Amino acid sequence: MSQVRIKICGMTRREDIHAAVACGADALGFVLWPGSARAIDAARLAELSAEVAPFVTRVGLFVDADAASIEAALPHLDLLQFHGDEPPAFCARFAKPWIKALRMRDDLDLRRAVETYAGAGALLLDAYRPGVPGGTGETFDWSRIPGDLGKPVILAGGLTPDNVATAIARVAPYAVDVSGGVEARSNTGAPCHGIKDAERMQAFCQHVRAAGATTIHAATP
Repeated sequence: MSQVRIKICGMTRREDIHAAVACGADALGFVLWPGSARAIDAARLAELSAEVAPFVTRVGLFVDADAASIEAALPHLDLLQFHGDEPPAFCARFAKPWIKALRMRDDLDLRRAVETYAGAGALLLDAYRPGVPGGTGETFDWSRIPGDLGKPVILAGGLTPDNVATAIARVAPYAVDVSGGVEARSNTGAPCHGIKDAERMQAFCQHVRAAGATTIHAATP
């Protein structure tokens, strides 16, 4: 198994981008769905994407967006992430690498999804909550993910510095995706949406690297 990649999503501030890159994040996500508490618009995306260091992937998250909105964001993105009901042909029309997010409903057939979204670079698997396309902060039953799915898996949904090592040991994903799990907390303990905590990001990345190294070592004959 190769080193597990790290995506930190929901970036809204320059200082958080710099801290995430310093921690070793491989990709940064920008939410371009207006319904999210972490949403930014195209103008803000242009500003923030310019702060991302070379070799760090800039990912745009869309939920059933119209083509014009996506095209306006393309110059500032390296990878597209589709979180809605977008058909494969729509996802592939923008001449950019793309991944498809799937919410783990009880009736979801992952093997059929692999066939349907054959052009996706990976499938991002997230927790399911009716009416919410992502960012629930909830985990799902990781045992539902076949080990021989035939498509890279990006594991999302409720990951934190405390559980990400366990998640990697059980799923062996290509990458992990975190948002709320590395956000600052209010006085009540609730996440401050879009405001990252540098120490939590650092701890998350350290646990991922350590877990990935352990898995690689264990797999080496």
